[in-house]
Amino acid sequence: MDVPYARDRSARQYIYAGKKTEFLTRITLHFCSKPAEVSGSTNGGFYRPVGAEGSVSIEECPQKCDYRCSATKRQEPCLKYCNVCCQKCLCVPSGTSGNKEECPCYNNLKSSQGNSKCP
Repeated sequence: MDVPYARDRSARQYIYAGKKTEFLTRITLHFCSKPAEVSGSTNGGFYRPVGAEGSVSIEECPQKCDYRCSATKRQEPCLKYCNVCCQKCLCVPSGTSGNKEECPCYNNLKSSQGNSKCP
């Protein structure tokens, strides 16, 4: 009688080990198959390098433009055009001036006179 019990027990252990392995495999695949996300992001949450197009959500544009225009004497037009550009490109270059190469879309928007539209 000891032999059947041993077989049943080993079979149960084998089934348990198989289910445990399957469970761990599913958990691993679940977490490894997700794209990288940035916590707190509201534009889909997917990682984008700082300054790249799509790195700023529309909700963040006013805050980013407030900083971008903080050093200029012409706040009103700066804020207006910065927000227009940010909403179109979802990007605002770092700093209060320059660095437009960080955002090609932002850098390439031109006014009707051919000047840069974005501050």
